Amino acid sequence: MVKIAQISCGTEYSGIQKEIERAAETFGAEIVIPETDLDYINDAYERFGFKCASSSLKLMIARAMSVVEGKTKADAVFIATCFRCAEGAIVRNEIRKFIQENTNLPVVTYSFTERTKAEELFIRMEALSTVVSRKSLLAREKQEGITLGIDSGSTTTKAVVMEDNEVIGTGWVPTTDVIESAEKAVDMALKDAGYTMKKIEGIGVTGYGRLTLGKHFNADLVQEELSVNSKGAVFLADRQRGEATVIDIGGMDNKVITVNNGIPDNFTMGGICAGASGRFLEITARRLGVDIEDLGDLAVKGNYRNVPMDSYCIVFGIQDLVTSLAAGAKKEDVAAAACHSVAEQVYEQQLQEVDIREPIIEVGGTSLIKGLVEAVSDILGGAEVIVPNYSQYIGAVGSALLVSGIIK
Repeated sequence: MVKIAQISCGTEYSGIQKEIERAAETFGAEIVIPETDLDYINDAYERFGFKCASSSLKLMIARAMSVVEGKTKADAVFIATCFRCAEGAIVRNEIRKFIQENTNLPVVTYSFTERTKAEELFIRMEALSTVVSRKSLLAREKQEGITLGIDSGSTTTKAVVMEDNEVIGTGWVPTTDVIESAEKAVDMALKDAGYTMKKIEGIGVTGYGRLTLGKHFNADLVQEELSVNSKGAVFLADRQRGEATVIDIGGMDNKVITVNNGIPDNFTMGGICAGASGRFLEITARRLGVDIEDLGDLAVKGNYRNVPMDSYCIVFGIQDLVTSLAAGAKKEDVAAAACHSVAEQVYEQQLQEVDIREPIIEVGGTSLIKGLVEAVSDILGGAEVIVPNYSQYIGAVGSALLVSGIIK
């Protein structure tokens, strides 16, 4: 059983402790609370060298020290604090860096609310369990045979057929009915590849609808998108050796994953509002009267500084854009402001929760929006952002790649 060390503050007061444990148990993992005594807490706190007022946060620091010093045996680490606590957020990040600098354990951080349910924790716990239990599979560097990968996303469903390390067929449709959309995407990918389903040797699925599609297609691999997307990203970008940071700005949520030799070791996902997602860019494009595919090129011609954006909320964000258009702002400036707003929110909400390692690989459908890619680069101080071929099919590619390791 995978042992996940929980280093948290306030979970017992908010009532989500049972939800955390239930989420871990769902994926064959056990939550372990590092044991400490008062003397060790005081000693660890002094040695850690970060001052905080809360005694509960001091306990968090001691528990982190227990994991690093091997007093608590664990395969992965889950770090959580209440979203309302600013001091907790700072300590959470310092502990995350401390563990990553001193161990090889995969880490996930989480900011919880009083109403957090196990379903919101599932993908994080599943990813931690997957990284530990399938490390050899995630280290796989090439695809063999003929495999099918399906990614059932919140807004689009993608499918790819791969043969001997090459993508030979793709399919992409809007997500409506999960099964119907997947069947359409698969039919498109098979037709593009020139094969029938009988030629497929293995099927891998990921995304929001993975459990439903896993049963429907009798899939050989059903895996969460954090590990799958990171694998697909480094494969397509030819960065399977060494370090990288994967950014996936999706239709509903965002994922930032750091990778070392093809294996994810830290990840964060979510977002305060859809104003930090591809959904905001879709609405912006509609308001500007352009296709979403053209929004990026329009944004590259504009200057985001000419349009003030003061809200994280998708509703008030659009209101800012409408007000600016009414005041005579240029469409290209509005497009640039929208892209920069999304990039800025991803940075503030997620990129600061990981140690950014170059190269930076941007994937997902929004990676095709050139203005957003440039905005991400600008936010990161001009860093080069790689957008590999087939970046919009990242989950499907990762699934097709990984499933070949199961069938061979």
